[in-house]
Amino acid sequence: MRNTWVSLTTKMLFSTAILTVLLMSSPVSAQLDGEALFKANCSSCHKPDKKVVGPALQGARANWSERTEGDEAIVAWVQNSQDYIKTSGDSYAKQLFADYNGSVMTPIPLSAEEILAVLDYADNYAPPVAETAASTGGAEQVETESDPTMWLVLIVIIFFIVFRVLWGVSKNLDNMNRQKDGEEAKAEIDFLGALADYFKRNKGLTVVVIILLSGYIAILGWDWLNAVGVNQAYQPTQPIWFSHKVHAGQNGINCVYCHNSAEKGKAAGIPSVNICMNCHMGVPEGKQTGTKEIAKIYDAIGWDADKGRYIEGYETKPIEWVRIHNLQDFVYFNHSQHVVVGKQKCQTCHGPIEEMDEVYQYSDLTMGWCIDCHRETDVTMDDNGYYDRIHDDLVEKHKEEGLESFKVEHIGGLECVKCHY
Repeated sequence: MRNTWVSLTTKMLFSTAILTVLLMSSPVSAQLDGEALFKANCSSCHKPDKKVVGPALQGARANWSERTEGDEAIVAWVQNSQDYIKTSGDSYAKQLFADYNGSVMTPIPLSAEEILAVLDYADNYAPPVAETAASTGGAEQVETESDPTMWLVLIVIIFFIVFRVLWGVSKNLDNMNRQKDGEEAKAEIDFLGALADYFKRNKGLTVVVIILLSGYIAILGWDWLNAVGVNQAYQPTQPIWFSHKVHAGQNGINCVYCHNSAEKGKAAGIPSVNICMNCHMGVPEGKQTGTKEIAKIYDAIGWDADKGRYIEGYETKPIEWVRIHNLQDFVYFNHSQHVVVGKQKCQTCHGPIEEMDEVYQYSDLTMGWCIDCHRETDVTMDDNGYYDRIHDDLVEKHKEEGLESFKVEHIGGLECVKCHY
């Protein structure tokens, strides 16, 4: 009896092991393995359901199998496409190679089973629900401070209404008391006339009110004049919605990759469409706007996303970006001087650009703002050959003060001709 139970238990354990192996080799597991293999080996040039650098993989297995009656051909093609073309003479493979401008697919060191797992994953792929930009185009809304003048006027109006109501109640109560005492009620008095009469009788208070109002109006006028030409928080609508948060923040693209003249000259420059196409030739869809905005880039340069090639004879169109940061014509500012020699980050002037979906003017860029920066910013002289001799001269010049490190103001950062000409 005991031997029977042992035998039965052994058979159950063996059956369980076999069942586990079968489950692990099921299509679900293969699909999971296929996804990992796809991301590790194929995702830079292919998508399951869209053409990118290479064709979509969804349905590819069926297309090849119908012609060759099996998976041997597509497996050989994936493992080494050029060798397959040379040895097989397959017209379909040659045509596929020609359709993608002769782009050579890198040989993939995967086994037949792994390749078929990738293709199964592609055939069963369902795209995730795309994120959509906000109704404003995904723009990051810039918070603006409420106008204190509006609140002051509102408070004055409220006080005037309350005072007027209380004055009327007081007058009516006074007349009721007069009638109760048998006296004649006072004649109807105009409120504004009574208010004017009050100020006539209280000339000291009138002078104080006039001085306060005049001072406040003068302050408003001063602030208004100071705001002329200051465009802080300016955020225009651009012809193409472009997210610095996605490009510079999430993807970590260096600012000078697009604004390449920031290290070489006065202006940071607007990137050409060719720079956009370095990436978007193989990235036809954005995370937030889908294909809508990237299609505008293709339309400007004449790129056929379906065929993966430029349209011959296409007349390119400029993308009319709206400039955000503008300095007056009499102000000189050199990007390379600040970025290369001064070793300043873009965020010094432009704020947390890597967090902005749509760029806005972060700083006020006034003369006072620049001067404060020159007074507070240390000059980076360590390991900076430009300042070797200058540093020694400055130490000698300021030896009585005992200075060893220097601000921008010490190297002429407050001289008028450095910024105005």
